[in-house]
Amino acid sequence: MAWQQEHLGQYYISCNRSVMNQRKITVNLIWANVFGVILFLAVTILSCSTWYFMWGYPTLDDFRVNSFLGHNAFLAALFILMLFIMGAIVHELIHGITWACFATNKFRSIHYGIIWEVLTPYCHCDEQLTVRQYSIGALMPLFVLGVIPLVVAFPFKSIPLLVWGIMFVSAAAGDILIVWKLRKEPSACLVLDHPKEAGCIIFEEKQVT
Repeated sequence: MAWQQEHLGQYYISCNRSVMNQRKITVNLIWANVFGVILFLAVTILSCSTWYFMWGYPTLDDFRVNSFLGHNAFLAALFILMLFIMGAIVHELIHGITWACFATNKFRSIHYGIIWEVLTPYCHCDEQLTVRQYSIGALMPLFVLGVIPLVVAFPFKSIPLLVWGIMFVSAAAGDILIVWKLRKEPSACLVLDHPKEAGCIIFEEKQVT
């Protein structure tokens, strides 16, 4: 019943956008990049300190790619680069899969593409979601690609997982900033993913005077 009421509410507001106030919440890309660097440094320092406390200085065996690197360093570097490119694509796929789980039209509301000027993949949801649903979808890649591998790296003593986790926690800097800006919004308030900027549009009922 609660699920039906929520989606009926979404349908009602979607059909009455003309009587709604629209407020844009976006993130400045320059600040997002600066924050990404700060986040990268903070997570790296914290992770390396934790690693040293648990395992001491890392050895070549901890990287578990020593034989590969020893035979062909170029192929190893190319392989690592391809992994990170695939990770960036999976990052956007996770956004879309999560939002599709909440969207009434499922994957028909999800659009993927590439910003060719900066060779960056993107995901856009053209259906209204609640702040809670939108935030879950925005942060899901952070946990799946970043936090979980980072945490798992320590008991498994895996430097590759540690590096992967650090990189993809940092890659979620923009998502973190958007959700941070939404933190004071009512969780049931409806938002629409912004089609051109990093952020969303919030729909609010107009005050009747």
